[in-house]
Amino acid sequence: MLILFYAAQCPGLRILQTCVDMIFCTFATTPNTLEMDLHTKEEKLRAFGRLLDVLDELREKCPWDRKQTNESLRPNTIEEVYELSDALEQEDIKDTCKELGDVLLHVCFYAKIASEKEQFDIADVCTKLVDKLIFRHPHIYGDVKAGTAGEVENNWEKIKQKEKDGNATVLSGVPRALPSLIKALRIQEKTSHVGFDWEHKEEVWNKVREELSEFEETMQHGTNSDKEGEFGDLLFSLVNAARLYGINPDNALEQTNRKFIRRFNYIEQKTKDSGRQLSDLTLTRCGTRQSNKNTTHRHTHFTPS
Repeated sequence: MLILFYAAQCPGLRILQTCVDMIFCTFATTPNTLEMDLHTKEEKLRAFGRLLDVLDELREKCPWDRKQTNESLRPNTIEEVYELSDALEQEDIKDTCKELGDVLLHVCFYAKIASEKEQFDIADVCTKLVDKLIFRHPHIYGDVKAGTAGEVENNWEKIKQKEKDGNATVLSGVPRALPSLIKALRIQEKTSHVGFDWEHKEEVWNKVREELSEFEETMQHGTNSDKEGEFGDLLFSLVNAARLYGINPDNALEQTNRKFIRRFNYIEQKTKDSGRQLSDLTLTRCGTRQSNKNTTHRHTHFTPS
């Protein structure tokens, strides 16, 4: 996820330095804060070398570590990235530092497995990454001029297609395993960078209304497959609208998920306190209970959407 975020938005190397600094830090007494010990470059390299040494020893001596393969680690890697994403969403600095370490461990573990097969090692991983970053930042390491992040992004896809072993087509770099909502956003971002976009962002609403109309019509007499297809078209157009207006649809939906959970938990607790069951309540009663709460809360109604 961090890699996708970087590829989509970061015009420089700041995120790499941030990750390294957050990994090699010390805990403060405050639960959700960290005090930074400003480590030197040599200290950071020494800490990373220690990580590699420990991993080598575990791979040799620990039965669990010794039996791991790319296939067995992959589900754990996905889980770790989601845990990191959750820590970032919560702005929990302590957990972010910890989860960055877990993700870093997985990166090193895959490289360790590859080195045992004489395919590549962590040095190759770092070298390829640095070479790619330098190639993709000609405004820093070459004579290309790009004064804003937007100008960098406009050149991004063209640069990647020029790379050796790079993307053969504009959309070939979109991972097939991406969650659908994020994939839709990445598809639209990539195509927009090569000029496939609305001339004026307001034009997207005509497309949204068109897709909504087609979906409503299909709901009347279409097959299940037709309904699913038209709903997908509607979602895709809404993701496009979000992109054009600078909204990350995945973040927006997650905020709504958390808001709904928070409101529902309140209703559930109040219902239990009154000795009733949730099944006894209608949606209108839920709204009334939520409204009573809202004398000190910014939201005025509990709704299912």
